[in-house]
Amino acid sequence: MEKLKQLRIENGYNFREMAELVGISKPFYWQLENNQRRVTYELAIQIAKVFDLKPDDIFYDELKDRKEFLKKGTNSNKKKESKKK
Repeated sequence: MEKLKQLRIENGYNFREMAELVGISKPFYWQLENNQRRVTYELAIQIAKVFDLKPDDIFYDELKDRKEFLKKGTNSNKKKESKKK
């Protein structure tokens, strides 16, 4: 999550400080930032509060990009299946 990483660095926080501010472990926070875990809505709110932002300000673009990517993959799979028939 590039936007999250960018905000953390711009605001001078390290992984440990961010984890403490939102009430999770340092490894869990690192995994969020490195797309190894998904953020819950409740956690997105907590993270957004740290930066005085709304969750969409941080997470919307990446989620939108991921969903568009998934849609493209789904559409190409449907085309492949229809060609097989």
